[in-house]
Amino acid sequence: MSTTALKTAWADLPADFPMPLIARQRIIGEKMMISRVILSPGFTLPSHRHENEQFVVMLRGRCEFGLGEEGSPAHRTLEVRGGEVLHLPSNVPHSCRAIEETEILDLFSPVSAVTGVDSRRS
Repeated sequence: MSTTALKTAWADLPADFPMPLIARQRIIGEKMMISRVILSPGFTLPSHRHENEQFVVMLRGRCEFGLGEEGSPAHRTLEVRGGEVLHLPSNVPHSCRAIEETEILDLFSPVSAVTGVDSRRS
């Protein structure tokens, strides 16, 4: 367990590209992680779920999220815009489509080596 504070600049972190139309930078701590992602218009992430609780902090842009099991009466879509936050509890099925260029901070707890975009690598 680290007891030292650490300052990081996004500009100093390398980006990875786990799927087409997405660039991601991550800072991974012991109990949570944060990802800065840039989505290009047309980015699409199929419905998935994960153990992590997730907060999607929309800094700019617009995305349409599918929430709940696709094909079920409970499924709905929700547009989320810059300045808004979407809370995704653990194991809630969700998908995402970028309507325009979008910048997001994704906060995940607990930490995991992979997220929904990693499981879609081709």
